[in-house]
Amino acid sequence: MKPGVQFRLRIRNGDDIAVGPGKIELLEAIANTGSITAAAKSLSMSYRRAWLLVDTMNRCFKSRVVETEAGGKRGGGTRLTALGAQLVRSYRLIETRAAKAGATEIATLTRLLAHPSKAR
Repeated sequence: MKPGVQFRLRIRNGDDIAVGPGKIELLEAIANTGSITAAAKSLSMSYRRAWLLVDTMNRCFKSRVVETEAGGKRGGGTRLTALGAQLVRSYRLIETRAAKAGATEIATLTRLLAHPSKAR
């Protein structure tokens, strides 16, 4: 297996983590499934945990990042707002730019790693 690099950017708003890698994954899953329930399932997360993460994000930003629509003929659903979509794009762009900016140093560090089968 090839060495990997994982950036863990978190943005705080007071005591709350407004956004981080898990919340971005959840937003992406909501965008893909149109449902908090389905998104939570796809991430092996409880609905309650997903709902709490969405609630925290909605409270931390100037406007909602996720909107829900009650049931009805179409059965309801969940979608990212324009702000939610912007949040995902910006977060992923930061990750990409950080990886490019640190590429030389990342390569240096990964060359220092032992092969996984030889790791102590």
